[in-house]
Amino acid sequence: MERNITWHQASVSQKDYRNKNGHHSGVIWFTGLSGSGKSSIANQLNHLLHERGIHTYLLDGDNIRHGLNSDLGFSAEDREENIRRIGEVAKLFADSGAIVLTAFISPYQKDRDRIRASLPEEDFLEVYVDCPIDECEARDPKGLYEKARQGHIKGFTGIDSPYEAPIDPEQVLHSFDYDVKSCADQLLVLLEEKGWI
Repeated sequence: MERNITWHQASVSQKDYRNKNGHHSGVIWFTGLSGSGKSSIANQLNHLLHERGIHTYLLDGDNIRHGLNSDLGFSAEDREENIRRIGEVAKLFADSGAIVLTAFISPYQKDRDRIRASLPEEDFLEVYVDCPIDECEARDPKGLYEKARQGHIKGFTGIDSPYEAPIDPEQVLHSFDYDVKSCADQLLVLLEEKGWI
């Protein structure tokens, strides 16, 4: 297929945005089972960073499926495309000088690795929100595990579809042992250590 497109170089660079904002930009990729606390922790961290005057944006799995990815289902192929699109959007936000927080189950290692490889090494932080599946199922904030157990949802991650835990994430948060605020505080320390804030 012939593609008559060329990259248009912007006159304002990522470095310019970062200098104006006074902080690093990049992608914080939250991954974990449904009910592990990804969205809650990402929201709390986003709030804490906003209070500090940090330019951020939060991309949440359910919210994205209401709009940008409303045409996708939950097959392996659609999940891959879901994550690919999110990765591209996250890169745009990072290029604009923002710290973008993404909260997605993103069950496959290869999909997360593809996002990581598309960014400079220092611009991607993988955060594994580790919570035992029995605890996630006990929380079941959206009632999805119950529906999956009853056979109303097919291909549900952790039940009849696999979840591949990160091999070497920058941070593991044990959301069964620590509350949302404590987990967000751990990430603030990581961001300070990495020189993002």
